[in-house]
Amino acid sequence: MEKPELLAPGGSLDKLKTAIDFGADAVYVGGEAFSLRVAAENFSFDDMKEGLKYAHDRGKKVYLTANILPHNKDIEEFKEYIKEIEPLGFDAVLIADPGMMSIVKELAPNLPIHISTQANNINYESAKFWYNQGAKRVVLAREMSMAEIKEIREKTPSDLELEAFVHGAMCISYSGRCLLSNYMTARDANQGACAHPCRWNYSIMEETRPGEYMPIYENERGSFIFNSKDLCMIEHIPEIIESGITSLKLEGRVKTEYYVATIVKAYRDEIDRYLENPKEYKFDKASFEELCKVSHRPYSTGFYYGKPNENSQVYTSSSYIRDYDLIGIVLDFDEKTSVATISQRNRFFLGDEIEVLMPNKPFLKQKIEFMEDEKGNKIDVAPHAQMIVKIKLNESVPKGAMLRKLRETE
Repeated sequence: MEKPELLAPGGSLDKLKTAIDFGADAVYVGGEAFSLRVAAENFSFDDMKEGLKYAHDRGKKVYLTANILPHNKDIEEFKEYIKEIEPLGFDAVLIADPGMMSIVKELAPNLPIHISTQANNINYESAKFWYNQGAKRVVLAREMSMAEIKEIREKTPSDLELEAFVHGAMCISYSGRCLLSNYMTARDANQGACAHPCRWNYSIMEETRPGEYMPIYENERGSFIFNSKDLCMIEHIPEIIESGITSLKLEGRVKTEYYVATIVKAYRDEIDRYLENPKEYKFDKASFEELCKVSHRPYSTGFYYGKPNENSQVYTSSSYIRDYDLIGIVLDFDEKTSVATISQRNRFFLGDEIEVLMPNKPFLKQKIEFMEDEKGNKIDVAPHAQMIVKIKLNESVPKGAMLRKLRETE
């Protein structure tokens, strides 16, 4: 059985490094233009060079997203962009438009091409078309069932790679081709500037009764009628791998480093445990519990096991579930004293019970029983953003490990 690629989001250089450190095989990133995530920090050319080196030195891959749907004004600028990024050594570029594909083939003939989910890839003839045009990989649309994915695998060339989303936010519009944002806010989702109107609170107002808002269903707060649950396929790793998917894609380029670390590690653990012994594999519920410790909406399996129904939407709120906070990142650990140097991210106190998330091992759980500031003064609280704090830990932890704690409830 071939080992599938675990593909993680890299919204910034730090997130790219985090994804790789916590187990991703490849990372997809966006430049400062032509990417569908303008809200992400995205990569300058210097960041691209550093990120590519960091990944390639560790045997990992980096893919560049350039999957906007371009207008005439974008074409000449895109040509110059491709000329500039071609020498950098990306492992592939994701595009959604046939014209942009032609430009890449002409100006960067050795750069592998992946066809984005924005191209609405939902059948085997479409996949074969892109393959015959020179695409190395097709990213399947989110609107596909497991049975349809298996059929595409059976009816396409074996060397055509198939990529599919297995975790993250779902778009109410077909394969992300949304016009609602552009219509309501003049922010074009297909140019990377989505305002996410699908997450807004809607009510009905009758023309002759201005100001009288009538909820679309029985709730005085209105209705979130377009508000999809998040996709989560962590409990279905065997079926995903056996379907023939080449690359398991995690969504989230605008999410935090902590989010990236957590979801990558959870999927890495389950994929590796399954491949180690497929016949004896049993899902570890702890992996799902990890995914509940990041900011998320309620989870579903999307379209994999049938079309979504009324239970696939969140009607009560567009807010995320946030039960845990990232409180710090480990900058250094002294093996002799067991003291970790922490860069604070959210306030924490002496006596707090914390968890330490790190690659390749279960999280560490303990109470903070020793705290000092950067000058060696004993402290009871770390209140300031990115202040340097020293605490004792019960085990050795690597640089980049993340400290989290359960949010206090009122």
